[in-house]
Amino acid sequence: MKTFSSVRLGCPKNIIDSEVMEALLEERGWVLRPSSEYVDVILVNTCAFIDEAKEEAVDEILRAVEMKSQGRCGRVIVAGCLVQRYGPELVRELPEVDLFVGTDEVERIARHAASLEADIEETPRLAAESPRFLMTAKHPRNTAGVGSSAYIKIAEGCSNHCSYCVIPALRGPFRSRPVEDILEEAEGLARKGVLELILVAQETTCYGSDLPGRPGLARLLEELAAIEKIRWIRVLYTHPRRLDKGLFSVMAREKKICPYLDVPLQHIDDDILRAMNRRCDSRRIRRVLEQARESIPGVALRTSLIVGFPGEDRGRFRMLFDFVREIRFDHLGVFRYSREEGTVAASMEKQVGKRTAESRRNIIMSEQARISGEINQARRGSVYDVLLEEPSDIPGYTHIGRTPFQAPEIDGVTYVAAPGGAAGTIVRAVITDADTYDLFGRVLSPEEQGAFAGSNPRG
Repeated sequence: MKTFSSVRLGCPKNIIDSEVMEALLEERGWVLRPSSEYVDVILVNTCAFIDEAKEEAVDEILRAVEMKSQGRCGRVIVAGCLVQRYGPELVRELPEVDLFVGTDEVERIARHAASLEADIEETPRLAAESPRFLMTAKHPRNTAGVGSSAYIKIAEGCSNHCSYCVIPALRGPFRSRPVEDILEEAEGLARKGVLELILVAQETTCYGSDLPGRPGLARLLEELAAIEKIRWIRVLYTHPRRLDKGLFSVMAREKKICPYLDVPLQHIDDDILRAMNRRCDSRRIRRVLEQARESIPGVALRTSLIVGFPGEDRGRFRMLFDFVREIRFDHLGVFRYSREEGTVAASMEKQVGKRTAESRRNIIMSEQARISGEINQARRGSVYDVLLEEPSDIPGYTHIGRTPFQAPEIDGVTYVAAPGGAAGTIVRAVITDADTYDLFGRVLSPEEQGAFAGSNPRG
């Protein structure tokens, strides 16, 4: 019996790659084991988007190498974005690693592992071709721990070439999966008990632009909403340049689509946006956010920002801070600019010091905490659907769940008093308390559900 353990790093898109590789290995007779046990192979799937991700990846590789030296595993395979970006350097610096495979090798992972086990002489230690891989519904996924929510990757790669970003080099050009293929995977997930589909790609709003007939994200959402057992559909990683009233109309009309818009904006100053090559100005950003709030009742807005980008002086940072205070996003994350070699932005003048960038990050996050707390307090007394996910260890609350305006892992949660409730079910709950990021509530009694029958279950 051949055994392996898997280390998953990075974003949901990368996690899906890990799930596919794990399932392909299992199809070939490999058995997935916890990292605490001896295994024949440790598979580390890496991220290399920013400095922090690279550091985490290197730490995990070194941990696996140490386990190998201690006799706790036989071999180490390192996969993913770090290999795609630094393959030859990694081969030189880490002779203890048996094999490095890039992002194009996902569907060939079992073959690579078999070559290692067979001790085939002169097997290259690096396989990192130009990224072309695009998963399909035919590729298996290890969804053992998915539960009632599942990410579904609708496209791969990116063709935007933002000046600070290395994704096109790591993942290749943007390429969409056909609508029918995505529907096949979604229906399979629904049969496994998944209630919530979370659509991801490097940019979901670009979906279908490269397919015959250019089906688009709006059509895909309508098709997914027709799957009977799916209750919620959530869209992440949109781009303000491609958001429009047509998409908003579908999101408002289809009750299964969560009133939730994740739109990474990065900045609001026009000079910074041009330097970032975002191809979207501040006027367009404000108009899109206004249209979203006008078109989608109760929509929750999430964004991510970059502080410390080259040329961001005090005035431009102040403009960004005032924008955050003005728009009052429901959820917001801030990244400190990471100077990535090989990008256009890395050679720009007026680089901002890390200490200054970190201070600016803290300033915006402190303001967002205040805004988030006020928004949450205003939700007290409101009634929402809540997807129960796991038991709670907070006295008085039996479950941890999420409302339609809370995405997993990146937003807050809702603690619910739901005696007799079961994980993987959706209940109606009234919000009784709130803190900065989380909500607290209780399930409505049958009588109360009748009284609140006219309220909006989506949020």
